[in-house]
This record gives sequence, C-alpha cells and structure tokens, in this order.
Amino acid sequence: MIKILNIVGARPQIIKASAISRTIKERYSGKFEEIIVHTGQHYDKELSSVFFDELHIPKPHHNLKVGSARHSKQTASMMTGLEDIILNIQPDCVIVYGDTNSTLAGALAASKLHCPVVHIEAGLRSFNKNMPEEINRIMCDHVSTLLFSPTNAGFKNLIKEGFRPENSPPYTIDNPKIFHSGDIMYDNSLFYGELAEKKEKFLTEIGVKPGEFVLATIHRDNNTDIPERLRSIFEAFLMIAREQNIPIVLPLHPRTSAALEKNLSKELCKEIKNEPLLKVMPPVSFLEVILLEKNARLIMTDSGGIQKEAHFFRKLCIIFRKETEWVELVKNKTSVLVDADKEKIIKAVTDFSMNKKLNFPKFYGDGKTAGFICEEMVKNFG
Repeated sequence: MIKILNIVGARPQIIKASAISRTIKERYSGKFEEIIVHTGQHYDKELSSVFFDELHIPKPHHNLKVGSARHSKQTASMMTGLEDIILNIQPDCVIVYGDTNSTLAGALAASKLHCPVVHIEAGLRSFNKNMPEEINRIMCDHVSTLLFSPTNAGFKNLIKEGFRPENSPPYTIDNPKIFHSGDIMYDNSLFYGELAEKKEKFLTEIGVKPGEFVLATIHRDNNTDIPERLRSIFEAFLMIAREQNIPIVLPLHPRTSAALEKNLSKELCKEIKNEPLLKVMPPVSFLEVILLEKNARLIMTDSGGIQKEAHFFRKLCIIFRKETEWVELVKNKTSVLVDADKEKIIKAVTDFSMNKKLNFPKFYGDGKTAGFICEEMVKNFG
C-alpha cells in the first residue's frame, strides 16, 4: 500500500483534494492508504459535518488549527505541526495543492525530511512576485518530485525554469517529472455540477431566474482593503444593475463584508443596501456557488478558481485583476482583465453582451485528471 499524506488548508483545497479521494475510493482502494491533514489555515464555519456529507468528502484525520497569522508565523506553525505528522506517519509522498501558505509549508516540511512532494496545480505563474501566492508556487515547484500542471502554459513555464520533460524514472527531488495533466477542478465541476442541480430552488429563494443574472465575487485584499478600488468596483455594480436592469448576485466574502463600511462612504453603502437589483448576501455553500455559476448570464470575480469554473460552464468572465494565471482564458477572449477600473468593467459587460460567437475549448483536460495523477503516483511510489 502506498501511504499518501494529503495536505489541505482551506475549503477550496479540501474540494480539490476530494477529486483524489474519490478516485482512490472508486479505483485504487487497494493501492493507497490516504491520510488527510487540514492545517486550519482558514477557519471556515461552513466546514461542518453537513459540508463533508453533502459533498461526499472524507473528513480530515488531523487538524493543526493554526488559524490566521502573519505569513511567516503561520507558515512556521504549520511546518512544525506537519513535521511531527510526517515523522510519525512516514508517508511515501505528500500531496499539496495550489499556492497557499499550507502548500508552501507542506512542501518545505516534506522536502526537508526527504519525503517526495506531489504538487497539483504546478507551473502556474502570474509573474507578479508581490503576490504571496506567486512566491508559494515557485518555492513549492522547485522542491517537488512530481509536478502536475493543469495547463499547457503552466507546463511551458516549468520548462522555462529549468525542468526537463525528458527526465526518466526513478523520479526524485533532483530528477523531477513534470506533466501536463489537466485540471482536477474540471473533474469536480462535472461531478458537483450534477449534485448542484438538486438545489435549484435556491435560485427562486434569492429571486433570480436562470440566465437572467450576473454572479460577482470579490475577496482579494488588494480589492477589499484599498478604498478607491473597492469603491470603483461597487460603483460599477450599481451602474450595470440600473442601466442594464439585471440583478447582480453577490455572495460577500467576510473580508469584503467588513471592508464595505470601513472603506466606503455612508452614502455609497446606503445605495448598495437599498438597490434591489444588487443582491448582497452572506457566503453560500459550494454547491450553491456551482449552481449560480451554471445559471449566470455572466460572471465577475477576482477568484482564480471561479475564473476556471466560468470556463467549465461556458460562461464569459470579467476579472478584477491586472493579471491572471489562467492566461489561456484571456487569449481565448472569453475572459477579460479589467483590474478595478469602473469604466473597463462597464465596457466589458457591454462588449460581452454583444459577442455571441465565442468558443470554450477544453483547455483543462477531459475530466479524468485525478485518475491520471493516481496512476502516475502508483508508477512512481508503488
């Protein structure tokens, strides 16, 4: 049995890891022993028994409960806890996802103990090292043994950084293997998209109809914590809702909710609160997000995950950032970068409403990425 340590730190990573867990249960139950560790990087009240039961996700075996802290302190706390677990369990490999502090902590702790690291979502680059996530991605990739890139662009980034696709087994930290694997979140979107349809009454409850609303999400600190950026985005929301007479559904991230009263004028907060077409609401469940994505006319976000999910569900996407790791979406013209520029946001909505001929190529694989990853782990660690 191959013993794997699956490390997650927040709700999105638990969902990503579920694709691996589900594949192991369905096809590799006799080949893997899976131990799941939640670092507790983000406390999320939605991580209840209902969350795990509803999404068919195994609950973590360990929770380090590190909580929020400055980057270095948080990462150090996670490394200390993970080191103890790795030494105790002696896994054949450690799996990390994406670009959070949990990803970095898991990769560093494992590599220093000479335990192979499997990085899922490798090779992604924003080319903006002011983003903590960019530092985490680069550091993690360069101590990994198996690197699974969801996109061809990510695969090419790794080659530019010195990784050799022609490497032969056995693979190690000094002789890593890179793969263009496809994206496990496409696997998940197909799986959870079916489950989400069971919640269709949620649309009626919030007062919207399929194809007749915009979904918007904001959570990045450079949008929530800089008053002029937050003001520009919300002024655009109000203008779009009123001038185009279309509801905007906005499940508010806790950071954004706290920032509204702190960073916006009382007058603007009052307008937001009193605008019936701006449907501001508390955070919603993952299945409700998927349902909203599937049924929205258009999606606006600063979330990397939601950018991809928009593409999975063939939705046009407006991105409140200057750059994105998912460059193929912008090149494909089904996503557009508008930063926090009110005029660009409004123009993008208008332009998209007139463009009916865009295509959605399968950039992210065939929905069988988790199986591919598991097979490669069997080859390397079996």
